[in-house]
Amino acid sequence: MAPTTSADAPGTTTRTGSDGRNAWTVVLCWITVLLEGYDLVVLGAIIPTLLKTHHLGMTAGDATTVATLSLVGVAIGAVTVGPLADRFGRRLLLIGSVVEFSVFTLLVPLASSVTMFAALRLVAGIGLGACMPASLTMMAEHMPAARRARASTLTMTGYHTGAVITSLLALQVTGSWQILFYVLGITGLGIAVLQWFKLPESEAYVRAKEAPASQRVPFTELLKPAYLRAGIGVWVASFMGLLLVYGLNTWLPKLMNDAGYPVPTAVTQLLVLNVGGVVGLVLGGFVADRRGIKLTTLGWFALSVVMLACLSVKMHGDLLLDTVVFLTGVFVFSAQVLVYAYVTHYYPAAVRGTALGSASGIGRIGSIVGPTVTGALVSAGIGHPWGFYFFAAVAVAAFLAVLTLPGRAAGAAAEAAEPEPAV
Repeated sequence: MAPTTSADAPGTTTRTGSDGRNAWTVVLCWITVLLEGYDLVVLGAIIPTLLKTHHLGMTAGDATTVATLSLVGVAIGAVTVGPLADRFGRRLLLIGSVVEFSVFTLLVPLASSVTMFAALRLVAGIGLGACMPASLTMMAEHMPAARRARASTLTMTGYHTGAVITSLLALQVTGSWQILFYVLGITGLGIAVLQWFKLPESEAYVRAKEAPASQRVPFTELLKPAYLRAGIGVWVASFMGLLLVYGLNTWLPKLMNDAGYPVPTAVTQLLVLNVGGVVGLVLGGFVADRRGIKLTTLGWFALSVVMLACLSVKMHGDLLLDTVVFLTGVFVFSAQVLVYAYVTHYYPAAVRGTALGSASGIGRIGSIVGPTVTGALVSAGIGHPWGFYFFAAVAVAAFLAVLTLPGRAAGAAAEAAEPEPAV
């Protein structure tokens, strides 16, 4: 393709200014993941207020249903995004997803019943679920192979940054929780407009559309003896890891409130938890590069067990509580990302995309189970301490799953320089 001028239409991919387009891709994909982090934490931040004010007559059981349906929508979006992105393009799919979840998010505060509230969260979740996979795919396809791991880690920090922003805003608008949804919806629409003019299409997608279609690796390839052991370990670890991430982000404020902490303190812990998540992502990648991914992941899940068990005990003193919650975020959230890092290092390019897709899909089931089980414990009046006992047991299961993982597969190292397939 010949170099072109700046008169290109939005989304056109050319060689001129490729560094600038890559920069826009990084920034806009990071912000998109930030919006997902904001949204997926907003419900956890307002549940204590919704229940205390009996908004729409909402009960703890209703809140559990809303949280579950939100994540069902996210799972649907995550599963369907791949085929749609392959057919319509990464750029158009990402922008459409942002617009869809932004519009339905703006409608949530206007819901006139719990059923409508839940339905709007379900539909918004479908668009939301497509955003992170699409963003990670675009980031991977715009970055040189040597920088893709760091680019993916940077993208994932957007999730916890969004969660931090939600927590800060929630502390300021405790009685006016509707503002949180209006801010997200309006910001999302603004980002979609910016994406339309500044986000280029993936060059890898354009090349793939112009070239003969390649045969897709079937899921059954992962069931062969060479990969089965790793596959089972990764699936279990991913399931448990996302169960912890979503369970904590949805129910931590309520669990803290049930333990006797006031609502402002409980919501503050959601902020502290996700600040720890950002730090943990940076620290986890640094340590894993030097000590090995499997060893680091084992250590991170082991420390997660300890921190989660500590949270089951009522603590006297804000500094002690903040420290334990911060360390919980450091280890729990980055441990989950390290599981995906293991997949990219273990599997050769021929099956890497399928392996990542299966790990993500099974992990999404965990993201639904976590809030559902925790919500049931809250409804039964035993959210604290049994919610944290449950989380600690899940972290033990994740540790054991990682312990079974084999070393790097033969041939993966030789393919490290090859472009990774989209997930």
